[in-house]
Formats: sequence, C-alpha cells, structure tokens
Amino acid sequence: MKLTVAGEVKEVQDGITIAELIVQEKVETPEYVTVSVNDEFAKSENFQTQVLQDGDTVEFLYFMGGGQ
Repeated sequence: MKLTVAGEVKEVQDGITIAELIVQEKVETPEYVTVSVNDEFAKSENFQTQVLQDGDTVEFLYFMGGGQ
C-alpha cells in the first residue's frame, strides 16, 4: 500500500502500525515524536495498535521549547 510520509509517497507493507512505521523510517528520538495521520494527532499510547490505511498521510512532528 502507499502512504505519504513527510511529503514523500512510499510503498509500505499492508497492515503497518504507526510504531512499525516509526522504526522503518528511522525516526530520531521516537519517544519525543508527535505523529499526525491525515492532519489529526495520533495518541502515543495507540502507536502500537493503530493500523495505517492505504492513502494515509503521515507526518512526524517535534515541538521544541525555548527562546529568551
């Protein structure tokens, strides 16, 4: 099946979960990543069980604090 991951169309195995995609994409600091699927935030406690669907758009986001 095809997903759009960070703006790039990719072929992935059917039934892939968010957690499996995080590993496959070698996401840096996965414990801090926020994932959006079709412009909706996925709950981190569901990463292991939420199965992605053909045509989904997935973004990996990091929220950083800081400034003066």
